[in-house]
Parts: sequence; structure tokens; C-alpha cells
Amino acid sequence: MSFKIDRGLFKYDFIDHHAVLCVPVDADVKEIRKRYLKVARRLHPDSSFTESASHKELGNELLSKLVNPAYEKLCGDRTRTEYILILSQIGKRLLQESTSVTLTTELAKQLAQTPNLEHFYKSAIAKIGETQYDSLEQALQVIAQVSELNLVYLMRSASKPSAATRPPAQPKVESVTPQSNTLPAAPAPPKEDSIVEQYIRRAQSLIDKNQFPQAKVELQDALKLEPKNSHCHSLIAMVYLKQNQLKMAKIHFDNALKLDPNDETALQWKPKIDRALGQQPSDHKVTSSANNGDKQPDKSGSGGLFGGLFGGKKK
Repeated sequence: MSFKIDRGLFKYDFIDHHAVLCVPVDADVKEIRKRYLKVARRLHPDSSFTESASHKELGNELLSKLVNPAYEKLCGDRTRTEYILILSQIGKRLLQESTSVTLTTELAKQLAQTPNLEHFYKSAIAKIGETQYDSLEQALQVIAQVSELNLVYLMRSASKPSAATRPPAQPKVESVTPQSNTLPAAPAPPKEDSIVEQYIRRAQSLIDKNQFPQAKVELQDALKLEPKNSHCHSLIAMVYLKQNQLKMAKIHFDNALKLDPNDETALQWKPKIDRALGQQPSDHKVTSSANNGDKQPDKSGSGGLFGGLFGGKKK
């Protein structure tokens, strides 16, 4: 499949990596990483979203040829600095050539006219991002639409320093039929769960179904984004507990309590794990005792903590 795009910034022989990931041009590395993980999960061949063989292949091509290179460019220290500098220069150049710039989408025309540039631009980007890769066949058109928004935003941003002396030149627009995914003149910022909250919600659903390995993967991904999320530590500790992995459960319950001393799940289960492992609870100072090192953790799963609670079976 050809990935040629001839609208927006792509029209000027520039690869618009922000449009590929559908993030604002001033997005920070953390925001870019969150977005990349969401898009990569959607496009990966093992994703349930891409069920047919043709969709798996197309999704993998989009991931390897567009999405992965975009993430590498925007998150590398040196490449990101160079890329942002080029973006700034393009904005200034397009401002000088504004009479020759044409816009084809209704949304880009609205952005060129709206007085509330920042709000409209970022709301539009967020809204498009919700469904950017829902239809893989339409992905390039959506990327082109986002790139037109980036083009207009860069032009108008470049005009701000001279706004006091002259009004910014407006790009020429073509008469086209409005697209179905255009937004109202004043779109409200979307209210949706954060990426980490989505991971936690999926993990909780998997835990409820006793699908512990899958739940662990979701929570590990969440902790990569927010390593100090006490709820994530507490949940993954329960997953390890259900799998009779006491030492790992203890580690994450300890982390949960360090981050949130009032975590109810950790407060309930950590003392039981400590007893099963023959250790003193960590909220008391451990004193030297000749008997402390004599106890061995119960690894059989057939008695003690797990014999009564989980039937001695690993889930």
C-alpha cells in the first residue's frame, strides 16, 4: 500500500509525524508516549481490533512504516529538537506565502477563522484522535486532515509576535463539501479516561474473569506509564497473590503502601502474606530474632494462606 499524502504539511515535502500520531505540535514527550502506546495497541497484528488477515497486514504496515518512525522521531532528544526547529521555520515560511496556501477541509477553514485558536485546535485534535485508526482504509485521509490543522496552527502561531502591528494573513480556501467528521465552531474538550485508567479498567475486568496473566500484562503497561500509581501496585499484587507468587505480591503491596498508606487492599492482605512468608509486618520495626530466619514460605499452595482461600490451585 502506498502511504503518499499530498495535503497539509505533507504537501511541502515534510513528514508530519504529529499528524500520524494525532497529537498537537506542542505535545510533550509524556503525551506522545501515551498516544503512541494507544495507537500501537490498536494496530498491532495481535490486537482484537484487526481481526481479518488483510486488516492485520494493513495495521502492521501502518504501525511499522508510519507510527513507529513517528514515535522514534518525536521522542529522541536530538531528532525531536531538530524536528521542532524545522516546524517553527515551516510556520514562518507558510505565513509569508499564506496567499498560496489552500485548505480543503471545513475543519481547517474553521481553525483559520476562530478567535479561540488554542482551544479549538487541541479540542479538534483530541476528537479526531478518538477514531483516527478505526477505519484503517481511511487512515491516510484522517492523517491528512490532522496535518491541515497543524499547518493552520503553525501559521497562526507564527503570526502572533506581529499581531499588534498587522492582522495575520488568512490562507485561501477552496469551496468543498464539509466532511462528516467536522466539529462545531466551539468544540468542548473531550472527557475520557486517561490511558492508565483504561489499562486498570481492562485489568479489573480480566481479574473478575480469572484471566490473571492477561491482567498482569495490562497492569505492567500501566506501571510503565505511572510507576507511582498505588492502585496499579495493589491490583498487580492481587494478581500475583492469585497465582500463588507471594514474594512478588509482597513487593507490590509494599510499594502500594509506600505510595498510599491507606490502601485498603494492601492493608488487608500484606500482613497475611508476611505471616505466610514468616516475616514481620513492615509497618513495625523488625528486631533481631533467632527464629525469624527459620521459617520457610509455604510454596505448596495446599495449606496456610492459599489452602483456605484459593483452594491450592494456581489460576
